Amino acid sequence: MTSIPNEQKEQLFGALRGANLAFQKVYPGDRSERQPVHTVYGGANLFRSDLARALGERAVETFQTYAPDVQTFGNVFGLGNGRLASDVYQKVLRKLQTQAVEDFRIDFEDGYGNRANEEEDETAANAAREVAKGMEAGTLPPFIGIRIKPFTEEMKERGLRTLDIFISTLAKESGGRLPDNFVVMLPKVTIPEQPATLAAFFDILEQQNGLAVGSLRMEMMVETTQSIMDLHGTNPLYRFIQASKGRCIAMHFGTYDYTASAGITARYQEMDHPVCDFAHHMTKVALAHTGIWLSDGATNTMPIGPHRGDLTDTQKEENRAVVHRAWKKGYDHIRHSLWNGYYQGWDLNPAQLPMRYAAVFAFFLESYDDAVDRLKTFVEKAARATLIGDVFDDAATGQGLLNFFLKALNSGAITEEEVLRTGLTLDEIRGRSFKKILENRARK
Repeated sequence: MTSIPNEQKEQLFGALRGANLAFQKVYPGDRSERQPVHTVYGGANLFRSDLARALGERAVETFQTYAPDVQTFGNVFGLGNGRLASDVYQKVLRKLQTQAVEDFRIDFEDGYGNRANEEEDETAANAAREVAKGMEAGTLPPFIGIRIKPFTEEMKERGLRTLDIFISTLAKESGGRLPDNFVVMLPKVTIPEQPATLAAFFDILEQQNGLAVGSLRMEMMVETTQSIMDLHGTNPLYRFIQASKGRCIAMHFGTYDYTASAGITARYQEMDHPVCDFAHHMTKVALAHTGIWLSDGATNTMPIGPHRGDLTDTQKEENRAVVHRAWKKGYDHIRHSLWNGYYQGWDLNPAQLPMRYAAVFAFFLESYDDAVDRLKTFVEKAARATLIGDVFDDAATGQGLLNFFLKALNSGAITEEEVLRTGLTLDEIRGRSFKKILENRARK
């Protein structure tokens, strides 16, 4: 029996319970739903309702032209010519043929530029009508949204005006509906007042356009050094999240704006530069376990050959060399992001999509067999230890393996049938908690 009086114990534990629950509310853990592996950006003036399908067709054409067989594919990405290369090749081809674009952002910022107000007004209305048409035809990608201009003092009026026109036109054309997984991206966030203002305008737009309360969601961009460390020497990112009033679901890293902000010259503005790694780690530490998705940026070296039209053999070879070098560079950047725990990134051109899926699928598939064996063995040993009363204190390893399969499944690298080889159910995998798996199995 404890020597501590129950009254004192209950008083102290009561205070602790409140603090524990407050902590759990802030850090609920990663979300289990599907996160897109990429976001494709395109100027708002170019958006059409069937653009995702058109981009997919161009991606397939590029893939079949420059990776016509497993051997070429394996050589480009350093995967060899064995089972791994064959598996990844087939999965990439199937993905490009069925759902090449997972997420698309209709861009009114850098991809669109500064234009006359009348022109951007018309573009916003046209883009909204095309989205409504895509909703009706079922041609939109699974995730979609718009990027408005930043809420800086110079651009705030234009950013809001575009958002207002787009949302009001879309609501009118669609009967008050938004596409599935629709989001508004706010770029160049530097102070909490910017997302707070956008969240307040969301309230007004929902009311004015008959949209469900809370249906408008935002994501923000990390593009300046001030968004990593403010003048007080603290990381402000979670304050940005709080300011969004529950509206923010993701943070995206802007590689080129951020490196420019850090004084990096153009030649060295790359995704794997150490200043980017620092920003990634700071963002990860600030927002881990909050449920906020994190996305890396883009490789701006395009896999597009210099020659067009009727080509000589020499010109064809030059095109192949350019595309293969750009693919491998982008592939290495994406692998670097995945290694750092960033499972989403940007793509700027359909020719980049083959390297995106090659990197993501290879990252998971090359570890799949080992992870299956490790997780099966780990669950069995952990369950036995629990049943006989032994101490089992390495649950973090089991949780890491569980995270691997959840990310691999959500990315499309493995199928549901391939997940079941672990001996776990889909509900157990999607439940995200290794601790709860052990507890439930111990009770059976």
